[in-house]
Amino acid sequence: MINMETLITISNFLILGLIIILPILILIILKRLKAKRTVIIYSLIGLSVLGILTLIFAWWSYESDLILLKHYGYNIDGMNEAEFFGNVLPDNLDKVKRLETSIMGIGWPVKAIFGFVMTIPYLIFVYIGKVLIDRIMIKKNEA
Repeated sequence: MINMETLITISNFLILGLIIILPILILIILKRLKAKRTVIIYSLIGLSVLGILTLIFAWWSYESDLILLKHYGYNIDGMNEAEFFGNVLPDNLDKVKRLETSIMGIGWPVKAIFGFVMTIPYLIFVYIGKVLIDRIMIKKNEA
């Protein structure tokens, strides 16, 4: 039987995979449509889609940590450590403390903003890679 932690890890990897694969798929679709001004269309669609996916990924990583905390018996509404960790099994205490630490600090909206800023170079890298591959294919076909 699949446990809660495995399901959450799988969903995180699926969202991360979408963030990585979608710019490539957008370029393939634009090439098939023979769109003019590919750079502008790619930038607009890529930025908007990756912005939404990054927002979802940041929110889900925070929300999944809360789900896991509740799953392990952590009392979010507790007033002291005895109430926080009262229902947590000793085997899960280290996991719960790590999860508790991970939800502290900057919130998921700030993580989403940082993540979005970090995806912009990836969009550029994918486009430059596509241009270089197209040039190599053209030279190969000419030879």
